[in-house]
Amino acid sequence: MRFLNVTLPTPEENLALDEALLGAAEDAGSSETLRVWEISRPCVVLGYFCKLGADVNVAQCETDGVAIRRRISGGGTVLIGRGCLNFTPVLDMRRRPALRDVGRSHTLILARIGEALAEKCPGVTHRGISDLCLGERKFSGNAQRRRRDQLLHHGTILYDFDLDQISRYLREPIRQPDYRAARSHGDFITSLRADAPWLIGRLCAAWDANEPLADWPSELTARLVAERYARPEWIHRR
Repeated sequence: MRFLNVTLPTPEENLALDEALLGAAEDAGSSETLRVWEISRPCVVLGYFCKLGADVNVAQCETDGVAIRRRISGGGTVLIGRGCLNFTPVLDMRRRPALRDVGRSHTLILARIGEALAEKCPGVTHRGISDLCLGERKFSGNAQRRRRDQLLHHGTILYDFDLDQISRYLREPIRQPDYRAARSHGDFITSLRADAPWLIGRLCAAWDANEPLADWPSELTARLVAERYARPEWIHRR
């Protein structure tokens, strides 16, 4: 599998590049890629179907200058930033037909991630639809977007994250998995004791991603930023 460790200057460019990798893989027929990236400033990222007013403390974000963007995949609204590693495998469902089933695909992908982290983080479990947890506390949220033959998996791993920021910028979600048991962000979310180089190495090992990708789809990324990710009507869509 190809590997890309690139963080672009803005949140919208990074989200657009993930979609561009999916589109390029679909057009090429088969070119699996693992990408990792991490931004230095906090940013709220809405899932495709999420509602801004319900999920986000918009006034606080505006006061603190925290960007709000929207991604192409489903799942819930998250806060990313320094200490949150984003990982994006783009996978070929013709080579991996079991991934065509949505529920099974989460199980298979998250089991692989959990096994990769077990050396330093034993006891990682898959809870709810798409969460990874230590004990009863979540450290990784995951979501997907599909084309005909290609699957984009969005994942986050909190490893050295300022957890207090989450309650500052995100409201408690209306829809919650049963295992959350109505806990607040502060009581529900945790951070791994690991560092980014180790996590990246484990993700590469999990996916056998050892072929550097030098020529990523920059023109398509720029077009997606202009057409979608930087546009207020995309971010504020209902």
